[in-house]
Amino acid sequence: LESRFPVLVEEFSIRAGSGGDGAFRGGNGAVRRLRFLEPMSVAIISNRRKMGAHGLNGGMSGAPGKNTLIKADGTRVDLAAMAEFTVHAGDVVHIETPGGGGYGPSRENG
Repeated sequence: LESRFPVLVEEFSIRAGSGGDGAFRGGNGAVRRLRFLEPMSVAIISNRRKMGAHGLNGGMSGAPGKNTLIKADGTRVDLAAMAEFTVHAGDVVHIETPGGGGYGPSRENG
């Protein structure tokens, strides 16, 4: 990404604890943090931002995702699941992808 666009990947990590509880815990989402080095048009196409992935057979839902624009002056703007906007040098887009749903009742609660 950095070799093709004027961005700096500040973080690309596992979103620990985002998977739903269950006998088999749902998979964790990811965290991505991109700093823009010059003005650009950005489009985000994502889903599961209001409600996480459903659990099955008594498993709990995963955590919903979240998209945030952090402007160079520190102002935070929550972004919709589908958004198109312009960023400026120093702006950061912080993306938390949703966790997967758990399967089966939790061994602690079941």
